[in-house]
Amino acid sequence: MINKLNYTVDDMLKLASENELIKDCQKGKRKAQKKLYERYAPSLLGLCIRYMKDQYEAEDVLSEGFIKIFANVKQFKFEGSFEGWIRRIMVNECLSQLRRKRRLYAQVDIEELHREPNYEKLEDELHAEDLLVLINGLPDGYRTIFNLYAIEGYSHKEIAEQLNITVGTSKSQLSRARSLLQKSLLQLENLSQTIKHG
Repeated sequence: MINKLNYTVDDMLKLASENELIKDCQKGKRKAQKKLYERYAPSLLGLCIRYMKDQYEAEDVLSEGFIKIFANVKQFKFEGSFEGWIRRIMVNECLSQLRRKRRLYAQVDIEELHREPNYEKLEDELHAEDLLVLINGLPDGYRTIFNLYAIEGYSHKEIAEQLNITVGTSKSQLSRARSLLQKSLLQLENLSQTIKHG
């Protein structure tokens, strides 16, 4: 049975260890909370930075998100991924912060592109950090919907419910985000060619 599920002994020990850590957090044990924070804070901070753009704002959201995680950890029923459960809380905290600051729905005029970027060429030259910089350059509303759809895997229906917008608005904001990203990629491609040839 274990072989069919492709679980190794290490996987089972890691899961048991995480479950014990979660149970200790559910009992309010400070050491367990600290350990849980240290385990997940780096990746969750990266998530917050994708939404908030600013490091200090992201750190504030991370702190608020962990307060909510610890306040609600007793609700986790060990069904599904714990990491997925805490990511959802953190995404919701990012969205709440953006809503409070009324930064979700800026409109930007986008000029039509006359050609597509050469994605194969860019793939060789771009690093993940470069793409994150481009995503962070998007206006808040576009960046939020792009993150929810393209990175977190939410459907347009879920995004619409989360942000209290229509499905059409979600789709149009995603389309605008993609257009802005394509424009930025074309600019990078042109800059790269100018540097090579000149």
